[in-house]
Amino acid sequence: MDEKLTKHINEFLEYLEIEKNCSKLTIRDYRHYLDVFKKWYIDNIPSKSLEKLDLSDIRRYRVFLSNKTNEKGEGLARVTQNYYVIALRSFLRYLIKNDYKTLEPSKIDLPKTVSRSPKFLDRDQVDRLVTSADTSKEEGLRDRAIMELLFSTGLRVSELTSLNRDQINFDRREFGVIGKGGRGRIVFISDRASEWVKNYLNKRRDPFKPLFIRYSGRVIPENNGEKMRLTPRSVERLVKKYVRATRLPVDATVHTLRHSFATDLLTNGADLRSVQEMLGHKNIATTQIYTHITNRQLREVHKSFHSGNK
Repeated sequence: MDEKLTKHINEFLEYLEIEKNCSKLTIRDYRHYLDVFKKWYIDNIPSKSLEKLDLSDIRRYRVFLSNKTNEKGEGLARVTQNYYVIALRSFLRYLIKNDYKTLEPSKIDLPKTVSRSPKFLDRDQVDRLVTSADTSKEEGLRDRAIMELLFSTGLRVSELTSLNRDQINFDRREFGVIGKGGRGRIVFISDRASEWVKNYLNKRRDPFKPLFIRYSGRVIPENNGEKMRLTPRSVERLVKKYVRATRLPVDATVHTLRHSFATDLLTNGADLRSVQEMLGHKNIATTQIYTHITNRQLREVHKSFHSGNK
């Protein structure tokens, strides 16, 4: 059972990579979710084949997820538990598509989760964050350029770290990126972000290709300095460092800057469809998490113009 299930999972992940053009991060997450399911399945019902999988097994697995804890001893949030089940449903759908008889994934319901508005920073908070970097040093210049670019473009962290120096057209203040699902889009840079990225590049004396490089560890010049490229995890850590240093009231992350980018556009009058394009969202429904902004603007209109208000 172990070898057969492992084989099916590996084939499914190859399908995601080749046929669905999923990102490496998505494939990594699906591998983790399905490895957890595989271990649970082998430990709890090793003699039962996937053909005999039924809803009672799924209920037992859901109980297991609800009691699962991370390395800090914290339970999985409901939305995180759903990710495990979504991955399992996708896996089962793939098996059925390839004529393997198993439980119909549409029979597995997902409980509704509490809808939450995304966290974002206002303009003053963004200014506090980006100006906290010590730009007298090259590393600080890099950090300022990174945070300015994240707020200016709404880039995902993986999109940011994949950028190369020759990608950016400073005259047109734009560049192209390939986002989730292999979808390309044009990204526009604000005047301020453009200046800080240029300041950083003017300071650099290395020939390395990546736009943002690391300054710790051994210098590895081979392959145009590809080993010097800053990783998404490193960017996440540096943003967290500056959030702590400025003591912002919002526990901001890299993704918070993406939310702040969208919020800033909508607050200043941009339409939802344009913001969808700039964020690289496939569906407008994903962008509609920002409707709390337009709702707030409607509140102000009502307050200012309705005759019943004093």
